Amino acid sequence: MSHLAALGGVPIRTEPYPTWPVWDERDIKAVTRTVQSGRWGGSPYPGPNTAAFAEKFAELQGGGTAVPMMNGTITMEVALRAAGIGWGDEVIVPAYTFQATAAAPMAAGAIPVIVDINPDTLCADPVAVEAAITPKTKAVIVVHLAAQVTDMDAITAIAKKHNLIVIEDAAHAHGAQWRGQGVGLWGDFGSFSLQSAKSLTTGEGGVLLCRDPHMAQRAASIIDCGRPKDPAGLEFTMGQNYRWSELHAALGLVALERFPEQFAERAAMADYLEEGLSKIPGVTLLKRDLRQTRRSLYRYVFKIDQDFFGVRHEAFCRALSAEGIPVDTGYPVMSRYDLFQPYISHLAVPSAFPEYFQFDQMSFPVTEQAAEATSVWMGESIFRSGRKGIDDLVAGVRKLVDHRDELGQIQPESDQRM
Repeated sequence: MSHLAALGGVPIRTEPYPTWPVWDERDIKAVTRTVQSGRWGGSPYPGPNTAAFAEKFAELQGGGTAVPMMNGTITMEVALRAAGIGWGDEVIVPAYTFQATAAAPMAAGAIPVIVDINPDTLCADPVAVEAAITPKTKAVIVVHLAAQVTDMDAITAIAKKHNLIVIEDAAHAHGAQWRGQGVGLWGDFGSFSLQSAKSLTTGEGGVLLCRDPHMAQRAASIIDCGRPKDPAGLEFTMGQNYRWSELHAALGLVALERFPEQFAERAAMADYLEEGLSKIPGVTLLKRDLRQTRRSLYRYVFKIDQDFFGVRHEAFCRALSAEGIPVDTGYPVMSRYDLFQPYISHLAVPSAFPEYFQFDQMSFPVTEQAAEATSVWMGESIFRSGRKGIDDLVAGVRKLVDHRDELGQIQPESDQRM
């Protein structure tokens, strides 16, 4: 008889992990007050809830000017447009991230240039970033991924040397810090998502954190149909309606009240998890850079040794999930990502510059290894399940270690759908 739950054995955990988002009477009251006020939408921008949220979010990150808007993809597009980056300009992006990071430059008319990642952190490799710079390069978007922060010392030095705009995609990194300073403030812009799964959520939404007040004025103008936001009221932009609603901002103000306690709980449980995982053979933790002084736990990743387990991460994740521990394989490589389809977008960039989109000729060895073989991803809810939830996860991994000879019997998901 098989021991693994995926093959008919008894699972380690039957109790579900906590759901997300959480809510209570404060959310109901905040939305009710907003409904009763009659001020639901985003015009004139910013509304009172939006303005209050922007101020408090900037305080959370430790400075800058926050410009809330519809989502955390538009934030990156708007940052590029505010900085004057567009048609034919190159924007460097990492190969391991959600498709939005590469799609946003295209929405601004720019060209995403994909680079490989660092194996220790799974964030953009500064060496690869600098090697990809050409006379057309105008910006780099780095991604703080799964509790890790990109080496911002190296990235900012490269940007200064080559006169590049830096955008930090911090959708995973609310509250995180690098050398005591909040992420989003090392580059020129920080892009944060408030989508329903994020560790700070309003259902939908995004925040662009701007280091330069003038860039913040331009960003606010762009999302408010081009209306001037400078003190003299003279600087128009080519804008669109990307405004945030007052209803979402009402939820955001309550979410900010809860966030410090949730942040501390997740961080403490991540430390506890690492005590257990670090002792398990065949498992490698991502490197913790001491310059990262606070880490945010939206997602967490560890790596498995293929030779030790005899399978790639897909079978491992299916087996661990069957034990009641929800994990997955994470993002695909950007050049093989079904959600990133430049040629069917009808945007002008792929047809004008096809040489940038020859994905079948691209190779990103580190990303390919992580995305297709070794990375195991888990969500933030595990870190809100107390020590029992963490103990169950560790027990589940140990069970897979003890019965790794059975893992090869687990069919790939594609085979089971046939």
